[in-house]
Amino acid sequence: MTHRTLVRALLTSAVLAAGVMLAGCDSDQISLAQNAKANQPVPPKLVAAMTEKDMDMQSPILVRLFKQEAELEVWKQNRSGQFALLKTYPICRWSGDLGPKVREGDRQAPEGFYSINPSQMNPQSAYYLSFNTGYPNAFDKALGRTGSQLMVHGDCSSRGCYAMTDEQIAEIYSLGRESFFGGQKAFQLQAYPFRMTPVNMAKHRNNPNMPFWKMIKEGYDHFEVTKQEPKVDFCEKKYVFDAVKAPGATRDPVFDASAKCPAYVIPEEIASAVHEKEQRDAAETAKLVSKGTPVARLNTGIDGGMNAIFASKIPEGTTGLSEGGDSQALASMSLARAPGTIPGTVNPPKPNLAVQQEEPVVATTSSTASSAGTRVASANASDKSAADKSTSDKSEGFFSSFARKVGIGGTADASKTTAPAPAAAAPAKPKVAEAKPQSVVRVAPKAEPKQAAKPAPKPQVTTAAAAPAPTSSTQLAGSAPVVQTNSFDTRFSAVK
Repeated sequence: MTHRTLVRALLTSAVLAAGVMLAGCDSDQISLAQNAKANQPVPPKLVAAMTEKDMDMQSPILVRLFKQEAELEVWKQNRSGQFALLKTYPICRWSGDLGPKVREGDRQAPEGFYSINPSQMNPQSAYYLSFNTGYPNAFDKALGRTGSQLMVHGDCSSRGCYAMTDEQIAEIYSLGRESFFGGQKAFQLQAYPFRMTPVNMAKHRNNPNMPFWKMIKEGYDHFEVTKQEPKVDFCEKKYVFDAVKAPGATRDPVFDASAKCPAYVIPEEIASAVHEKEQRDAAETAKLVSKGTPVARLNTGIDGGMNAIFASKIPEGTTGLSEGGDSQALASMSLARAPGTIPGTVNPPKPNLAVQQEEPVVATTSSTASSAGTRVASANASDKSAADKSTSDKSEGFFSSFARKVGIGGTADASKTTAPAPAAAAPAKPKVAEAKPQSVVRVAPKAEPKQAAKPAPKPQVTTAAAAPAPTSSTQLAGSAPVVQTNSFDTRFSAVK
């Protein structure tokens, strides 16, 4: 299996390189098609896990990120059409605070729902490999939020990104690449402050970002009850999940993040299942609050977090805003092997004294803006100083070219020659990003469910393969994606 995968990857590179030469001998494109990092085969252990979970190598994927737990999950569609958890990766470093990104330079890693297409994959990243999260999406733009080049990349270094080890991002990148080769036009990335459980909702009940978190929890719940990628739309400066045309409508609703919501409904099977889950979660949250569940502390001044497995390997390392940061927990993990290379230049989370006495940045909805609490977000250099830098300003990138040729849009990874050093922290001014209250949504009659890169050497190396996480497999069935006529499969099936 491993041999066949490697041979297929090499043949793919040869075909793509030949195609580029016929198109005009573009040396940059040829080098990208032959990029060894981007063409690494899926590791044998992951291939075996896919076989065990009844998944095809090139079936669609979905990614979920959790700041507080410092974990990244890769879900993959199995042959029944549902998504199941393939593997959970500890996050080496994320920056900022719990809460959405609001403006350029606030060091915040984004939260929300984003779409990753081939043009956002960067095989020439200075942080080994990377993909652009797509921030800001239409919702972010409707609220006037700014920022650019927010990545998931290697090198365990973050100033607004989600940073993995090089070994981890190589696996994640290969899974995304295979899903595109299998016909998936874009995979969904869901970024959360924490797992949206009653315990966490109770602990963070007084956080000024709670209205936003409750809104994206709807999408979290849609995925949890269906195990299908939720369809995401935006209107009235809010998220809308799994919307379909209303009964009697002749065409699908047209959404605009800044405009009034069109007439739409949510399929009854999904709406009722989500409602039941929300009711259970709300009751459990209320019970925890009544029992005196402590409220999570605000304004810690700590810049981001790190998974405990990495913090335990670094002298005086801490997990910051992530879980498992007490000395006893770190000591118990010190003998475990880290899942990849930890650079000697890694910067663990530390109290940011420069921002502890500054005015906060608050992200609220209009219904709570007048009474919401505050959240510290450190103002720093532009996100572009931490953006994923490519080694060539002129190279469009293999995946960018591939996406353009097959008609898939998206914002490609910016290219820079070097990664500039971060600038000193600057004072932040208060800023309120408002959103209108949610409107009432009608429920449709019962219907069938839809079928669905690197500047510094790394002196310290410790590697270990993470065990596959358990799967979750019941709920609505979907179907494998239909390969488009202009897809990679159609064009190059002879060499697969």
